[in-house]
Amino acid sequence: MNLLNNINDFNEAKSVIPGGVNSPVRAFKSVGGNPRMIHDANEYYLIDEDGNKYIDFIQSWGPLILGHKDSDVISAVKDAINRGLGYGAPTVGETKIAKEIISTYNCIDKIRLVSSGTEATMSAIRLARAYTGKDDIIKFDGNYHGHSDSLLVSAGSGCATFGSPSSPGVPNDFSKHTLVARYNDLESVESCFKISGDVACVIVEPIAGNMGLVPGDVEFINGLRSLCDKYNALLIFDEVMSGFRASLKGALSYYNVNPDLVTFGKVIGGGLPLAAFGGVDDIMNLLSPLGGVYQAGTLSGNPIAVAAGYATIRKIKQDTSIYDRLEKLALLLTQGMAQKAQDFGFKLQVCVRGSMFGFFFSDREIKNFDDTKKVDTELFAKFHQKMLERGVYFAPSSFESGFVCAPMNERVISDVIEKSEIVFSELANEQ
Repeated sequence: MNLLNNINDFNEAKSVIPGGVNSPVRAFKSVGGNPRMIHDANEYYLIDEDGNKYIDFIQSWGPLILGHKDSDVISAVKDAINRGLGYGAPTVGETKIAKEIISTYNCIDKIRLVSSGTEATMSAIRLARAYTGKDDIIKFDGNYHGHSDSLLVSAGSGCATFGSPSSPGVPNDFSKHTLVARYNDLESVESCFKISGDVACVIVEPIAGNMGLVPGDVEFINGLRSLCDKYNALLIFDEVMSGFRASLKGALSYYNVNPDLVTFGKVIGGGLPLAAFGGVDDIMNLLSPLGGVYQAGTLSGNPIAVAAGYATIRKIKQDTSIYDRLEKLALLLTQGMAQKAQDFGFKLQVCVRGSMFGFFFSDREIKNFDDTKKVDTELFAKFHQKMLERGVYFAPSSFESGFVCAPMNERVISDVIEKSEIVFSELANEQ
């Protein structure tokens, strides 16, 4: 595989962009090798600057459930562009996409559009603090909610504890109101409530996609609702990744739980920067200009992004069988690779939720972030490199979810499974 242009272009990028990337995981630090500089894409594949073609299981990290260059989405974007790039004023498009989201999630009366998942979670937490009059929040080790200061916090010496900054540049004073609990462990959550006595909200990825794909147990998610009710705190579902991805109703299809606030991103933007947070009237009406909770964004509700997101959601709703079909493809992929791995003496743990999938090189089921620390990341890196050389583009980290998209079919998946068999054979011979 010729990578000359990729290597030269990435070296040039490193001279003007920190690490050569504008989001860290793209740098391939976890898997080694040279990142691919993408020149073009179509349907389910990517094309790099050397003309190499890859089956894409990243799908822009989730948004492209319809694949690259879906004709209806592209048409909607072109139409919006022809009317201008932005106005800094309200548009009917914002109302239309808001109605589509609200009609899907019965726990939401109003939503506010923003431009990134980080903005959505940060704003939802501010709103929860204002509504409850409390300061502390509970998050989970291994859940990622964007890079705002109070959320870049990892567990301290115990799992039910006030956290410590997990990034330089985050003052201890900013993180002292964040408690970190263990995912899928209700006892650790209640310990946090008791330690604090001043918890405004619990924020959780009900289907965690940022430590690999690790869904919350039904009892765990139901228990969070009960604990929040018991301690008069709000429950925030971070569905930036799983919303409209795991199912039409995201996590709500898997859990009989209504959160107080929900954050969205990725799919609702159809591939362009768009996110949102929403909840019931009593909470959302605290936002400026109705209430005193300030939140703003110059490009919030950008008409181009809104057009792409609206076209995506509308197309999904016109044929909701897409979720069953994509789940079957994801199951075919993961179960097929797991069988090939087993044939050559490797243990592969796999998980699927709708069009999302994940896999770990481990001999035990993964339930929380502590479990992920025991997976074989070196083996994953070798597997990733060899699959990439054969034109299969998985996320360059053992701790990221994968995604299938509508243009994929059984033939594509079978091709990937066959390539994985070759790779597992090579890895076995190298041991």
